[in-house]
Amino acid sequence: MAALLLMLVTLSGSSCGYALAGRGSFLPDYIKTIGVPTFDNRTTLFNLETQVTAKVRSEFIGRGHYQIVPDTPNVDAGLTGELSGVSIQPLSFTPQQLASRYTITMSARVILNDVRENKVLWENPNLVFRQEYEAQSGQTQLDPTTFFGQDQNALDRMTTEFARSIVSAILEAF
Repeated sequence: MAALLLMLVTLSGSSCGYALAGRGSFLPDYIKTIGVPTFDNRTTLFNLETQVTAKVRSEFIGRGHYQIVPDTPNVDAGLTGELSGVSIQPLSFTPQQLASRYTITMSARVILNDVRENKVLWENPNLVFRQEYEAQSGQTQLDPTTFFGQDQNALDRMTTEFARSIVSAILEAF
């Protein structure tokens, strides 16, 4: 009986070393507050920077480990970003030669700086995100402004996935 009790105590005290994906962080322990100012927008899409920044902040908040603020004074780390381009290319066509599916590409530059140590923690100067979308009622739209004016859901999906990829890359050190 004592041997069984000793074995149970030993087994319960050890762990297998596995953790849930997306729950850890490779950032230094002293980073508690991250400033995420509004990204710069160098694209032709009005208000894209507001949507992307809001999604990035929400994604960090959803991870639950950090206080996220909209400015960089008095923070442990600062995340800055620049949206440098958005393009839409037809991917497939109907028998009538109308675009039926598009590839949307968004590019950005994102940097996470450690304010305390004055060093770059994570950087991707050419972050490219691609997403495919079905054409809306067979219309051909190669202008991003017109396309997203008609399909706000496509823009919402794209910015959500973009934010997830940025935050995952930062927190999971990929």
